[in-house]
Amino acid sequence: MSATNPKKPTAKNADRSPVELVAVPGSLDAIDRRIIALLQHDGRRPYGAIADEVGLSEAGVRRRVQRLKDAGVMQIVAITDPLQLGYGREALIGIRVHGDVRLVADRIAAIEEANYVVMTAGSFDIIAEVIALDDNALVHLLNDSIRSIPGVTEVETFLYLKLSKQTYAWGTK
Repeated sequence: MSATNPKKPTAKNADRSPVELVAVPGSLDAIDRRIIALLQHDGRRPYGAIADEVGLSEAGVRRRVQRLKDAGVMQIVAITDPLQLGYGREALIGIRVHGDVRLVADRIAAIEEANYVVMTAGSFDIIAEVIALDDNALVHLLNDSIRSIPGVTEVETFLYLKLSKQTYAWGTK
Protein backbone atom coordinates (compact mmCIF):
# COMPACT_ATOMS: atom_id res chain seq x y z
CA MET A 1 0.00 0.00 0.00
CA SER A 2 1.20 3.49 -0.71
CA ALA A 3 1.50 6.23 1.88
CA THR A 4 -1.50 7.96 0.35
CA ASN A 5 -3.79 4.93 0.54
CA PRO A 6 -6.43 5.74 3.17
CA LYS A 7 -6.94 2.05 4.02
CA LYS A 8 -3.41 1.64 5.28
CA PRO A 9 -3.36 1.20 9.09
CA THR A 10 -1.80 4.05 11.00
CA ALA A 11 -0.24 3.96 14.43
CA LYS A 12 -3.38 5.64 15.81
CA ASN A 13 -5.89 3.10 14.47
CA ALA A 14 -3.85 -0.06 13.80
CA ASP A 15 -4.98 -1.76 17.02
CA ARG A 16 -8.64 -0.86 16.64
CA SER A 17 -11.28 -3.43 15.86
CA PRO A 18 -12.88 -3.09 12.41
CA VAL A 19 -16.09 -4.69 13.76
CA GLU A 20 -18.82 -2.30 14.84
CA LEU A 21 -22.11 -3.55 16.22
CA VAL A 22 -25.42 -1.84 15.53
CA ALA A 23 -26.98 -0.38 18.67
CA VAL A 24 -30.30 -2.09 19.31
CA PRO A 25 -32.28 -1.05 22.40
CA GLY A 26 -31.74 -3.60 25.15
CA SER A 27 -28.67 -5.14 23.52
CA LEU A 28 -25.84 -2.71 24.07
CA ASP A 29 -22.31 -4.06 24.03
CA ALA A 30 -19.48 -3.01 26.34
CA ILE A 31 -18.23 -0.36 23.89
CA ASP A 32 -21.69 1.24 23.63
CA ARG A 33 -21.91 1.35 27.42
CA ARG A 34 -18.43 2.87 27.72
CA ILE A 35 -19.27 5.54 25.13
CA ILE A 36 -22.46 6.37 27.03
CA ALA A 37 -20.56 6.57 30.34
CA LEU A 38 -17.96 8.90 28.85
CA LEU A 39 -20.64 11.15 27.39
CA GLN A 40 -22.55 11.15 30.68
CA HIS A 41 -19.42 12.48 32.34
CA ASP A 42 -18.85 15.11 29.62
CA GLY A 43 -21.38 15.43 26.80
CA ARG A 44 -18.96 17.66 24.86
CA ARG A 45 -16.10 15.17 24.90
CA PRO A 46 -14.58 14.96 21.40
CA TYR A 47 -15.22 11.76 19.45
CA GLY A 48 -11.47 11.42 18.91
CA ALA A 49 -10.85 11.32 22.67
CA ILE A 50 -13.65 8.77 23.10
CA ALA A 51 -12.18 6.71 20.25
CA ASP A 52 -8.81 6.59 22.02
CA GLU A 53 -10.46 5.21 25.17
CA VAL A 54 -12.77 2.64 23.58
CA GLY A 55 -10.50 1.36 20.79
CA LEU A 56 -12.51 2.46 17.76
CA SER A 57 -11.88 5.00 15.05
CA GLU A 58 -13.35 8.47 15.49
CA ALA A 59 -15.79 7.72 12.65
CA GLY A 60 -16.78 4.48 14.39
CA VAL A 61 -17.58 6.36 17.59
CA ARG A 62 -19.53 8.97 15.63
CA ARG A 63 -21.62 6.23 13.96
CA ARG A 64 -22.30 4.49 17.27
CA VAL A 65 -23.32 7.73 18.96
CA GLN A 66 -25.66 8.52 16.08
CA ARG A 67 -27.19 5.02 16.24
CA LEU A 68 -27.68 5.32 20.00
CA LYS A 69 -29.38 8.68 19.53
CA ASP A 70 -31.51 7.47 16.60
CA ALA A 71 -32.60 4.39 18.58
CA GLY A 72 -33.68 6.60 21.48
CA VAL A 73 -31.14 5.02 23.82
CA MET A 74 -29.66 8.40 24.73
CA GLN A 75 -29.81 12.14 24.20
CA ILE A 76 -27.03 14.65 24.57
CA VAL A 77 -28.43 17.74 26.28
CA ALA A 78 -27.45 20.62 28.53
CA ILE A 79 -28.60 20.02 32.10
CA THR A 80 -29.58 23.24 33.85
CA ASP A 81 -30.25 24.22 37.43
CA PRO A 82 -33.77 25.71 37.47
CA LEU A 83 -32.96 27.80 40.55
CA GLN A 84 -30.03 29.43 38.77
CA LEU A 85 -32.32 30.22 35.83
CA GLY A 86 -34.81 32.12 38.00
CA TYR A 87 -37.29 29.39 38.87
CA GLY A 88 -37.95 29.56 42.59
CA ARG A 89 -40.11 26.52 43.12
CA GLU A 90 -39.70 22.85 42.19
CA ALA A 91 -42.18 20.16 43.19
CA LEU A 92 -43.15 16.56 42.65
CA ILE A 93 -46.90 16.12 42.20
CA GLY A 94 -48.83 12.91 42.84
CA ILE A 95 -52.08 12.75 40.86
CA ARG A 96 -55.00 10.36 41.22
CA VAL A 97 -57.25 9.88 38.20
CA HIS A 98 -60.70 8.53 37.45
CA GLY A 99 -60.94 7.26 33.89
CA ASP A 100 -58.24 6.90 31.26
CA VAL A 101 -54.91 7.69 32.93
CA ARG A 102 -53.20 7.97 29.55
CA LEU A 103 -55.37 10.91 28.51
CA VAL A 104 -54.63 12.77 31.72
CA ALA A 105 -50.91 11.98 31.49
CA ASP A 106 -50.86 13.37 27.93
CA ARG A 107 -52.57 16.57 29.07
CA ILE A 108 -50.09 17.02 31.94
CA ALA A 109 -47.15 16.27 29.64
CA ALA A 110 -48.33 19.13 27.41
CA ILE A 111 -47.95 21.62 30.28
CA GLU A 112 -44.76 23.63 29.79
CA GLU A 113 -43.82 23.59 33.49
CA ALA A 114 -43.99 19.78 33.66
CA ASN A 115 -40.59 18.32 32.86
CA TYR A 116 -41.17 14.72 33.96
CA VAL A 117 -44.47 12.82 33.77
CA VAL A 118 -44.91 9.10 34.46
CA MET A 119 -47.87 6.78 34.88
CA THR A 120 -47.32 4.70 37.99
CA ALA A 121 -48.65 1.75 39.94
CA GLY A 122 -49.29 2.49 43.59
CA SER A 123 -51.11 5.19 45.48
CA PHE A 124 -50.81 7.69 42.61
CA ASP A 125 -51.75 7.12 38.99
CA ILE A 126 -49.38 9.81 37.73
CA ILE A 127 -46.32 11.50 39.16
CA ALA A 128 -45.12 14.75 37.60
CA GLU A 129 -42.12 16.92 38.34
CA VAL A 130 -42.76 20.62 37.76
CA ILE A 131 -40.88 23.89 37.99
CA ALA A 132 -42.49 27.28 38.61
CA LEU A 133 -41.23 30.83 38.91
CA ASP A 134 -42.63 31.26 42.44
CA ASP A 135 -45.40 30.14 44.80
CA ASN A 136 -48.06 32.14 42.90
CA ALA A 137 -47.07 30.45 39.64
CA LEU A 138 -47.20 27.04 41.35
CA VAL A 139 -50.71 27.77 42.69
CA HIS A 140 -51.81 28.76 39.18
CA LEU A 141 -50.23 25.60 37.74
CA LEU A 142 -51.92 23.35 40.30
CA ASN A 143 -55.38 24.96 40.23
CA ASP A 144 -55.75 26.12 36.66
CA SER A 145 -53.63 23.65 34.71
CA ILE A 146 -53.69 20.34 36.59
CA ARG A 147 -56.79 20.20 38.80
CA SER A 148 -58.94 21.47 35.93
CA ILE A 149 -58.10 18.46 33.71
CA PRO A 150 -61.13 16.16 33.38
CA GLY A 151 -60.50 12.94 35.30
CA VAL A 152 -58.15 14.41 37.91
CA THR A 153 -59.64 13.53 41.30
CA GLU A 154 -56.82 14.30 43.73
CA VAL A 155 -53.50 16.14 43.69
CA GLU A 156 -50.78 15.96 46.33
CA THR A 157 -47.79 18.29 46.09
CA PHE A 158 -44.32 17.59 47.47
CA LEU A 159 -42.25 20.79 47.50
CA TYR A 160 -38.52 20.42 47.02
CA LEU A 161 -36.69 22.00 49.94
CA LYS A 162 -33.16 20.99 48.96
CA LEU A 163 -31.79 18.85 46.15
CA SER A 164 -29.35 16.41 47.73
CA LYS A 165 -28.47 14.39 44.64
CA GLN A 166 -29.18 14.52 40.93
CA THR A 167 -27.19 12.31 38.62
CA TYR A 168 -27.44 11.15 35.07
CA ALA A 169 -24.50 8.73 35.17
CA TRP A 170 -26.53 5.54 35.48
CA GLY A 171 -27.62 2.80 33.18
CA THR A 172 -24.19 1.75 31.90
CA LYS A 173 -23.67 -1.18 34.23
